Amino acid sequence: MASIEKRLEQILPKIKEESFMESKGLGNEIGFYIFDYDPEHEMIVRDHISFLKDKINNNTRPIEIMEFDLYEIIINVIIEKGYFDKTVDMEKQQGSNKVLKAIKKMLRLTSDKNVIVNKISNKVEQNDIIFLTGVGKAWPIVRSHVVLNNLHPVIEDNPLVLFFPGKYDGSELKLFNEIEDDHYYRAFSLVPR
Repeated sequence: MASIEKRLEQILPKIKEESFMESKGLGNEIGFYIFDYDPEHEMIVRDHISFLKDKINNNTRPIEIMEFDLYEIIINVIIEKGYFDKTVDMEKQQGSNKVLKAIKKMLRLTSDKNVIVNKISNKVEQNDIIFLTGVGKAWPIVRSHVVLNNLHPVIEDNPLVLFFPGKYDGSELKLFNEIEDDHYYRAFSLVPR
């Protein structure tokens, strides 16, 4: 098994490949990729994502990495709607389960008006590479397979990389190497372990 540093070093050459930018996998599947890693490497991965964004976004090529932190999107939506203080009060008075249900309902995670999907799809332009981060921070409000399933129909021309703190074996997502997130078959492993 390759070290996290060796695996991270393979990302830049991979995302520079023409086939990656064409956002098509084998058999013309959509270009969704998962970079899984052990949760204890979170800070190393975050630093490398910053490095990749600096390297690609400051280049003369017409490609840009758009990073979407799922947790930050959730917090920003709560703030934009004016519910932050109400959410904090609700959790104090009624507990975390009540808050989770209210936030999930507000985000419309299972509808065509999924707030997270709309926030992402409205900001993505041609030649953007999408990096989804904050998966561990956003759990249990948002589960990664739900986001991927809902993005699948609206993001067709852009490659997407989900940075996943856990294991992905090509079908099963296991968050933090312990929590079964569900099955997801449409993504390729960006850099196998």
